[in-house]
Amino acid sequence: MDTFLRLFGISTDDNRIDQATGLTEKQKKLVKNTWAVIRKDEVGSGVAVMTAFFKKYPEYQRYFTVFKDTPLNELPNNKKFQAHCASVITALSNVIDSLHDPGLMEASLIALAERHKNRGQRKEEFQNLKEVILEVLCQALGKQFTPDVAEAWRKTLDAAFEKIYQVFAS
Repeated sequence: MDTFLRLFGISTDDNRIDQATGLTEKQKKLVKNTWAVIRKDEVGSGVAVMTAFFKKYPEYQRYFTVFKDTPLNELPNNKKFQAHCASVITALSNVIDSLHDPGLMEASLIALAERHKNRGQRKEEFQNLKEVILEVLCQALGKQFTPDVAEAWRKTLDAAFEKIYQVFAS
């Protein structure tokens, strides 16, 4: 029966839950497929995330000495801002790319969290960033952001950010 179902692109393994991430194989595919849309324009996608983040939480811009005094409406054209925005998308890409290797994902997230913790950032800021990422994904994906996609992304970000939160708890 499994062979027959696979001929039609249906796998019984799609509903198997990865204990390390809490995601099913189907959810991993949904995240990877929708991320491909976002990844096409890393700078633009990063600018969308970080601009939304600073609009919602303007006090966080002070952490970025190279553009802390730049008006919000000028940030999208600021090359240093764009560089940071691209790095945010790269970090998220690393999470998505390592969904199949939770150990690798954990190691890179811990390193990221330690760098940010050493700069004085807190867990609260990452919690707020996670919310903004979901909001921007919803806007960017439009009709593709179905309830199943939303749930897959929520689980993915929960798993990833939980690793970040562990660093801030220590």
